Amino acid sequence: MSRPIRVGVQLMPAGAPDYRTWRHAVMYADELSTDVIFGYDHFHAPKFAKLVDGNAAFADVHENVHNFEGWTALASWGEITTRAEIGLLVTGIGYRNPDLLADMARTVDHISGGRVILGVGAGWYETDYTSYGFDFGTVKSRLDLFDENLLRIENRLRQLNPAPVRDIPILIGGSGVKRTLPAVARHADVWHSLLPIDDYRLATARLAELAEESERADGDIERSVNWRDERSAEEYLAAGATLFLTEIWPTADGYDFSTVEKMLKWRDEQG
Repeated sequence: MSRPIRVGVQLMPAGAPDYRTWRHAVMYADELSTDVIFGYDHFHAPKFAKLVDGNAAFADVHENVHNFEGWTALASWGEITTRAEIGLLVTGIGYRNPDLLADMARTVDHISGGRVILGVGAGWYETDYTSYGFDFGTVKSRLDLFDENLLRIENRLRQLNPAPVRDIPILIGGSGVKRTLPAVARHADVWHSLLPIDDYRLATARLAELAEESERADGDIERSVNWRDERSAEEYLAAGATLFLTEIWPTADGYDFSTVEKMLKWRDEQG
């Protein structure tokens, strides 16, 4: 299926002077006609360390800065925005009861009039788990739980009364060939990847094969990548990506939307 080019922004709460500043940034992103606005699902601000094989790696210690919980904020976003889809990139499924998470997403979907995206991941930031009393486990145990909980989410969404406004899109982030891509092929409506372009081409081709094996149309899975610049975006666009994201961390002066404005201009120029 043919998809429009879309622009998304992830507005990080960590370090914002107050909630009002974060809230204003969300409203401004919506006013700009940004297609998707994401927060994050971290209880502490992850400190970036490096990128390893297309996956973000972060330091084990967190910075004690202002931070806000994501899902309660999303309920507010549903009221203060009118255009953009909203969600978290991504919900740590290991510390969210999946049946309750499905109900939360359904409720925010109604609050927003059918604009929520349910972003989920296996969870990777140990401090999120241990500081709030959750078992971090191992990579294998988290991925096993991820597979199990995706099924529970889908089952619960089918049981809720009233049902969601629409079939809530599931976004899965990550690029692991053995576990993540098969989960994307089975469950996701959106796949978000941080892979460099050559690796991305291989992974998206593999995802197409896995989707066919799962008796799904490859075109049903939207490809999402991070924005670097226009030249890079056009390479990813040619390789099938249609959703381009950037993240903004706050400063003492608030949020700088100059990159988002450039992305929106590029989007509109594509026709």
